[in-house]
Amino acid sequence: MVQTASDFSGSIPEHYDRGMGPVQFLPFGVDLAGRLPREPAGDVLELACGTGIVTEQLRKRLAPSRRLVATDLSQAMLDYARGKRGAPGIEWRTADAQALPFADAAFAAVVCAFGVMFVPDKKKLFGEARRVLAEGGALLFNVWDGLENNPHGKASGGVISGLFPGDAEMDFARIPYGFNDPAQIQDLLEGCGFREARFHRVRLPIESPSAHSLATGAIRGTPRVALLEKRGASPDAVIERVAEAFRAIGGDEPFRSHMQALVIEAR
Repeated sequence: MVQTASDFSGSIPEHYDRGMGPVQFLPFGVDLAGRLPREPAGDVLELACGTGIVTEQLRKRLAPSRRLVATDLSQAMLDYARGKRGAPGIEWRTADAQALPFADAAFAAVVCAFGVMFVPDKKKLFGEARRVLAEGGALLFNVWDGLENNPHGKASGGVISGLFPGDAEMDFARIPYGFNDPAQIQDLLEGCGFREARFHRVRLPIESPSAHSLATGAIRGTPRVALLEKRGASPDAVIERVAEAFRAIGGDEPFRSHMQALVIEAR
């Protein structure tokens, strides 16, 4: 049975890619890809590639001779990515980051953009990343740096929690914005065999054509839409509430604010 809170099927990939992709994930994707050498010492593996927004930036960054394998647990997201960004030089694979179907020491770098937070067992994730990395290889990933540093995330989360107080499943913001303690991350990485980790806080502007467009992505581009329908709530009505909250912090057309992430490079 598919778990509703992790189901990215139906029209979710399209709304995710259109409403949030160029606004939130592309700017940080450019940043993350730029931290990789053009010619690493071997192949590159991407975890939780989603609709392929960061995958595309990685492919542009890497020399043509370098193999890029992009993976995701969601077949729906992977199918959308392959259909929209199926450029030569990208190998698309379905894979669980907690049990990777690759040989030991198969890659020179493992990259994960805003996906670590959603993996239930992060020790398994980091352990698998270390296993498939060759000696001296790099794990490069980013996570959102808390709701207090991301006004749009705080605003949408506040609307949902206000509408469904005490509903743990609807407290969706705690997952993407709840894993950013450097000490905790450092301990997990060291426990999985990484010798060093560098942390960088990166703050970037966020701009959407409209508050409503971003609100649509935040609801219809995530499992929130299925959770709302499960409770008999109108996704469109909630989108209007979220858009109103966005306008209050960043205007309407365009919506402008800032976003902040923690970028981690581990070896």
